Amino acid sequence: MNVSPRRLVALLLLPLVASCSAAPGVASPPAGSSSASPTTLVVGLGYIQSIQFAPFYLALQNGYYKAAGLDVTFQNGNDADLISLVGQGSVDIGLADGTSVIPAVASGIPVRYVTTIYAKFPNIVFTKASSSIKTVADLKGRKLGTPGKYGSSWIMLQALLQSAGLTTSDLSIQQYPDYGQGAALAQGAIDAATGFVNNEPVQLGLAGTPTTIISVDSVLPLPGNGLIASTATIAAKHAALAAFVSATLRAMAEITADPSVAIAPSLAAAPNLQGTDRATLLAILDATIGMWTSDYTTVHGMGAIDRAAWEKTATFMVGLHDGTVATAPPIDQLVDESLLTP
Repeated sequence: MNVSPRRLVALLLLPLVASCSAAPGVASPPAGSSSASPTTLVVGLGYIQSIQFAPFYLALQNGYYKAAGLDVTFQNGNDADLISLVGQGSVDIGLADGTSVIPAVASGIPVRYVTTIYAKFPNIVFTKASSSIKTVADLKGRKLGTPGKYGSSWIMLQALLQSAGLTTSDLSIQQYPDYGQGAALAQGAIDAATGFVNNEPVQLGLAGTPTTIISVDSVLPLPGNGLIASTATIAAKHAALAAFVSATLRAMAEITADPSVAIAPSLAAAPNLQGTDRATLLAILDATIGMWTSDYTTVHGMGAIDRAAWEKTATFMVGLHDGTVATAPPIDQLVDESLLTP
């Protein structure tokens, strides 16, 4: 696929987030649930509409939410705002990464992580495949582009560097607040960049520039993006939220088995995807699907929450000494698996 330099830069400016055993909580809706008045749920997906949200689009368009007695409305916005809105109850359930949930809870926002969507951490470091950078240690002294010294990518980078006895001061950090680090790498302005496994490496590969990806999962199993809800909403709408989780996990399983089933529902639910060719959509979706499962979810089921990984991440974030997390919240204040139980 040939992509013009201008088109490549535009594609790389888009910040994306986001084999299986049976998923916990994936069950048919209770008899008669669709005959009652539907329960309204406002669902925050974060960022712009994207094929990465295909399970939600498929569950909506195929009527899984409706059959479960739900009237679902999607909202898009940035991760930081979403967690606050969920905590306030303005959004019933939303998608956020674990490294954002931990400091939010530590600061008193009453949210819980209720379902794992990304069982692997989607934030990665990537370089051109032609580069001599193949390992974390190879980053020493190199120019690395990142949107800023904050957020999930910055935490991921510090975890990676720590595994090789390095810190961010051992690199030349170039900041791209407009998310232009992927395009800068393609143009040779930097040696490596942080990004998302289902965004920049995919776009660069389609444009003819293969990449090498350095992942944090083998170093520290940072909890990836998952569904969150406030403690008050969990109590008030427990059955509805559990039905939403079940329908979404059902859609994830179906897409994993056959990614093509997600294309038409996604185009219907997200009209802005109409201008993206099918090959690009499937490439992004394939990279996204790869994030939905891990060794842990293969054993415990899609959507399962790895408490040990959460505890390790919370301890690591306290150890960063940047003031974001002064004290690690107890695990029961971070996660709630009750919505995964049929």
